Amino acid sequence: MSVQPWGEPGPAYKHGHEPGHGHRPVVGWQPAPIPAQAPVPAPSPQAAMRAGHADRDRTVDVLKAAFAEGRLSVQEYEQRHEAAVEAQTYGQLAALVADLPAGPMTAPAGPPVPATFLPAAPPPARQTNVLAVVSVVCGLSGFLALPAVGAVITGHIARAQIRERNMDGDWAAVLGLVLGYMGSAFWALLILVGIA
Repeated sequence: MSVQPWGEPGPAYKHGHEPGHGHRPVVGWQPAPIPAQAPVPAPSPQAAMRAGHADRDRTVDVLKAAFAEGRLSVQEYEQRHEAAVEAQTYGQLAALVADLPAGPMTAPAGPPVPATFLPAAPPPARQTNVLAVVSVVCGLSGFLALPAVGAVITGHIARAQIRERNMDGDWAAVLGLVLGYMGSAFWALLILVGIA
């Protein structure tokens, strides 16, 4: 005897096979209790869309899980399983699992993830200090007397600004300082040799 979802008589009743219709009643037979109507989910634009095999399979998986967890009796599981296999639309599938904790989801499940658990955004790119670049350029041309002094001055100012403003370019400032000091030492040595 087949019973359609929620106790409606199945095809067997339509053909007169119900006990008392020309057949001897089965001893101890009781009509199946009619379960309470499951809550109907809110209508959505997807409710009328035709369901595919994968959608029916997902719904059956939810029913299996609910049965394994003791949320459905054997009879309820069988009724809903039959209905899921025959369902044509998302709305029909959603009605079968509306009173269960999981089902075919048409909307995101649960609230959004709190910002605390999201991956941290990469820090913004730091701006390169202009004086650090000037220091390197002056240091590279440091074998001329004036640029060597400029490389040292701009290198020290650039390093101070980089620390205060959390900027990028410390490597350039250090390189400018090294080249500037080397250029200054070269000129100082030339002057001392010239005087001697």
